[in-house]
Amino acid sequence: MPGVSSLRAWWAGRSPAAGSAVMATGIVSVGLHLAGAETVSRVALAMACLAWLALAADFVLRLVGERQRWVTEAESPGALTAVAATAVLGTRISALGRQTLAEALLALAALLWPVLIVLVMRHWKRRMSGSVFLCCVATQGLAVLAATLASAESTAWLAHTALVLFWLGLVLYGLALARFEPREVVKGAGDHWIAGGALAISALAGANLLGADSGRLYLWDEDDRGVLSTTTVTLLVLDLAGYLVLLAAEAARPRPGYDMRRWSTVFPMGMTAAAVLSVASTVDVGWLRVPGQVLVWVAVAAWLAAVTGALLAARAGARDDVHRPPDGDRRPATGDR
Repeated sequence: MPGVSSLRAWWAGRSPAAGSAVMATGIVSVGLHLAGAETVSRVALAMACLAWLALAADFVLRLVGERQRWVTEAESPGALTAVAATAVLGTRISALGRQTLAEALLALAALLWPVLIVLVMRHWKRRMSGSVFLCCVATQGLAVLAATLASAESTAWLAHTALVLFWLGLVLYGLALARFEPREVVKGAGDHWIAGGALAISALAGANLLGADSGRLYLWDEDDRGVLSTTTVTLLVLDLAGYLVLLAAEAARPRPGYDMRRWSTVFPMGMTAAAVLSVASTVDVGWLRVPGQVLVWVAVAAWLAAVTGALLAARAGARDDVHRPPDGDRRPATGDR
């Protein structure tokens, strides 16, 4: 069947960064949950889980049967989407009260993180695309999930581990920024938005760390809480400023057409919305809630655009596959030997 063979060909040739689609769908689900749209949020979560399972199965099959290809793909920055996507799903699942499953996802992400981050950072170079910031995103994803579980289960050591990961993530952001090619802002294919998404997930991690504190745990004293609050708000302000700059760059130099890397645009949009809503609640800045809700639906619109683009691209690929003649029937062009 041509359609099935085309789908298999697409799946076999997919980018290691395909996990960005799971990240985007997962964080849109988180944002919808925070905005109160629970039914739609759960639909998005179900889609993200199905996609994660498919990618996880493929990850294992390649590790077992195509070891060299697995290593090659693991060395690309996009491989870190496996950690980030797992952490985002765990965070949303924790909000459903399924703490055991969320803990399993945290353990899996924590096992993958040191292996992949070493492989990826070992191949860093100068003037990289926005995917270089995935080192920060993956690390802060672990911090977000660990802080979420610390709050849900009143576990102090998880909160302190999340705090270490939070500060480490900010250090990694600085290292990535030194290797980022600034011109990607006006010529990137979509993953340049991760520069802002990394700030957003850092702000979300800070908000979750603040939210994890309680009279029972007493995690942070007044000075610690003050530093954490100031850092979190600063990260959110920088993220929102970056969001506006990236939007302006898109308007000044439109880049129509679907590209897999556009999922890396949806993720920062959804993450910014989630960060705004979380900071509004944790730092008690009520007026931020309305902008946060607006940003959630902007992210949903971007997600729908990415889904439409992916379906149209798959359809076009299937049509080309149907009309492409077999190799044996191809007539040589003039001048062929």
